[in-house]
Amino acid sequence: MQKGFKWLISIVAAVLAIILLVAWWGSHLYIDWLWFQSLGYSNIFKTILLSEIGLRVLVGLIAFLFIFINLMLTRKSVLQSISARQINKTDDDIITIHQSPLNKYLTPRLLTLTYLAISAALGIFVSTAVTGDWVIVQKFLHSTAFGVTDPIFNNDIGKYIFNLPFYQFLYKLLTWFIILSAFTVAMVYFLAETGRDGLGKIFNSMAARLHLSFLAALFFLVRAWGYRLEQYMLLYSGNGVTFGPGYTDIHARLLAYKALFFIALLIAVIIIINIFLRRFKLILYSIGGLFLASILLGSIYPSAIQSLIVRPNELNKESPYIANSIKYTSMAYNLDRVEVKKFPAGQVLSKADIENNRETVNNIRLWDWRPLSETYQQLQEIRPYYELENIDIDRYTINSEYRQVMLAARELDQAQLPDNAKTWINQRLKYTHGYGLTMNPVNKTTSEGLPELFIKNIPPTSAVDKNITRPEIYFGELTDNYVIVNTKAEEFDYPVGTENAYTTYEGDNGVKVNGFLRKVIFALAFADYKMLLASDVENSSQILYYRNIQDRVPKLAPFLNYDSDPYLVIDNDGALHWMWDAYTTSNMYPYSEPYKGGNNYIRNAVKVVVNAYTGQVDFYVADAEDPVIQTYAKIFPGVFKPLDKMPGDLREHIRYPIDLFNIQAEKYTVYHMTNTEVLYNQENRWNLPTEKFYNEEVELEPYYNIIRLPESEKTEYVLILPFTPNNKTNMIGWMAARSDAPNYGDLLVYEFPKQELVYGPMQIEARIDQDTVISQQLTLWNQRGSSVIRGNMLVIPVKDSLLYVEPLYLQSEQSRMPELRRVIVAHHDQVVMEPTLDIALNRIFGTAVNDTGPNEQQQQPPTDEVPVATLRDLINTANNLYNEAQSKLQNGDWAGYGEAIGKLKETLNDMSAQAE
Repeated sequence: MQKGFKWLISIVAAVLAIILLVAWWGSHLYIDWLWFQSLGYSNIFKTILLSEIGLRVLVGLIAFLFIFINLMLTRKSVLQSISARQINKTDDDIITIHQSPLNKYLTPRLLTLTYLAISAALGIFVSTAVTGDWVIVQKFLHSTAFGVTDPIFNNDIGKYIFNLPFYQFLYKLLTWFIILSAFTVAMVYFLAETGRDGLGKIFNSMAARLHLSFLAALFFLVRAWGYRLEQYMLLYSGNGVTFGPGYTDIHARLLAYKALFFIALLIAVIIIINIFLRRFKLILYSIGGLFLASILLGSIYPSAIQSLIVRPNELNKESPYIANSIKYTSMAYNLDRVEVKKFPAGQVLSKADIENNRETVNNIRLWDWRPLSETYQQLQEIRPYYELENIDIDRYTINSEYRQVMLAARELDQAQLPDNAKTWINQRLKYTHGYGLTMNPVNKTTSEGLPELFIKNIPPTSAVDKNITRPEIYFGELTDNYVIVNTKAEEFDYPVGTENAYTTYEGDNGVKVNGFLRKVIFALAFADYKMLLASDVENSSQILYYRNIQDRVPKLAPFLNYDSDPYLVIDNDGALHWMWDAYTTSNMYPYSEPYKGGNNYIRNAVKVVVNAYTGQVDFYVADAEDPVIQTYAKIFPGVFKPLDKMPGDLREHIRYPIDLFNIQAEKYTVYHMTNTEVLYNQENRWNLPTEKFYNEEVELEPYYNIIRLPESEKTEYVLILPFTPNNKTNMIGWMAARSDAPNYGDLLVYEFPKQELVYGPMQIEARIDQDTVISQQLTLWNQRGSSVIRGNMLVIPVKDSLLYVEPLYLQSEQSRMPELRRVIVAHHDQVVMEPTLDIALNRIFGTAVNDTGPNEQQQQPPTDEVPVATLRDLINTANNLYNEAQSKLQNGDWAGYGEAIGKLKETLNDMSAQAE
């Protein structure tokens, strides 16, 4: 009785566990449906859900039927086995009777039920293996032609991007079906035959041998198809000089796969014929022959071809295939559209050149995002629970001037709330959103070396004609938890002295509570029972979840890849939006060399916009020519909008994405070599440059800048990265990606004359280190309880020459607030370090760039005389001369000390004259 009671408890516990598991899964599915519906993307939810469930049900059903039919074919043998008796007589005349161990338990009906259970279990197992593969099927059903064929089989590229993965998917499924069925029926025959003939004569019955022969024949038919598919997979071979099939692949491995295809078919036919001939050794010989052929044709023969034919004359044999790799890699990364131009680079700029390119020089980025992030945190986080973590770079027309700025959203991080404030009410109902942002121009500082802020404080105050009218940030990069709005509780808006301002959410993109039942479902899904007890939550309250945009957007479109850096945008009405670049990718573009992550095709096909207040997400097609996004648009009609449907004020902030640019630049270092012999010998391979950050050598990051490209009439927003030759540090050229309409997406490469030396970033870094005045000053600062941070080295094209600019920041050991204290400028044979960019340019060109800021009138100096330095410039110069004098004094350079003191005296006299 007690034992039966324990069994009952176990059964009840198991049933309850299953019910809870199903309820938990169902609650998540339901709240996801509500969430997709609230954003207007219920068709995405339905398409993905029905595709996923439909595929799994179909695959599971086919697996179930296939395995069950095969098991039922064993039924007669098993029933005969369990009813048969085997009489053995020993040497001592002792007679023993053996019965199948199944005889005690199995009846015909129970055997059928057992087969059903086994088939169902294996069907469920196979169905779980195809989780997430719905996209392969949908892309196959909605495939789009590329209009380009591969050079080996002359198939459209779309057949490899969309069809080949589906065929591979089917091949793997069929192989699984056959292997599982063979294993299952083999185990059945094993159990049945053990009872009748003993362990030494397993599968002795003709039924077992015929059945397994049939499955073997089916397996080799499928394997023949596998060899056919492997022929196409040669297009992704990594055995040659470059990526893609080479001479040996085409003349040896392709021949091997064709031969193995017919051999596998022949073996399948032999096995089928042998079902009637019943000469089973013939099957073993055939399988052995295939194994031997695989070694000879698939390994030994290609090795011989490579050693005897290719290596002695490799360039000649591989040239056509190298040309294919160059062509198709360039197409896969859009490098075939790069426009190559010449850039003199060695020219010396004049004072007039600087003045004629003020918009470029006035937008040189002196603030590096890394030290600026720490400065922002000290100056503008206001309260411990606010974070200004991710700094973005963009451009705006401010006070009628095109300017590059840096900005960061002030997000709320509930983890930084005081421990006693981390109550459920505070975390779910009260502290619901961040507030505002901080913005500064890239080139302006205060007298203390801190960024001059265009927009700052709480509530946001603006010193320019950009105002924030909707500063609340409910959706961002740090908002990882759900909140409930429109409740009886007041929402904290922002601090006002010792008091707080409160607000009520006005959006309608949340999911309404509606009633107690839905509240129960949310409590189960979020594992938060307190929601049921909260009296402040009303039926009209809205639940905001998936608030982190890096969860929110991929939840809607998991089939896209995303850039690493979403960035904040202010529209003309003062509302905040997140803009995020999305990519279509594939690893199946023939002959295209993969990049990190394994994909070998990429397009920046989609621009995603997320409203920081409402959380509304919009997808805009940025590359309508991309066949992959055309296919997704067929799968999800109505989801992707044309780019011209994006509001114009947001479209002005589209920029070329850095991640894509990095991939293209890396590929271009090799595939700019379009001559097969040059690429084979790697004669002109380029490298990505390096720079110094702090005192470590790091890879130079691409950087945005407002410049006037050569032969262009106006300045524009451009992403830039220099190139250096392989194993050298001088510059060989630079790549630019244009971000402004109507030239958005254009890639330009400017090549330098090979007979002239053009300094690379690390060569300028070396010249800085070798300059006695600069190096001594840096050493001195590093010894005074502070550290010197060397910011981004920027190579700025101006007219037909280059400016090198590197900011220097000082950070004391007691403070995490770096200050911009010096700017190093290099041009031609000069390297200078001054307190400001203006003074540095004045030393080199005899002119100061008087960027007086957005609120003042630009004062153009006469073109025939040096402008008079301002009192602030003189103070900075005096400070610099004093530091220089002290440095020379410490090093015993009395002559240099006297010279610096003399200049300092002249500067002080000028200051005195101006004061009068």
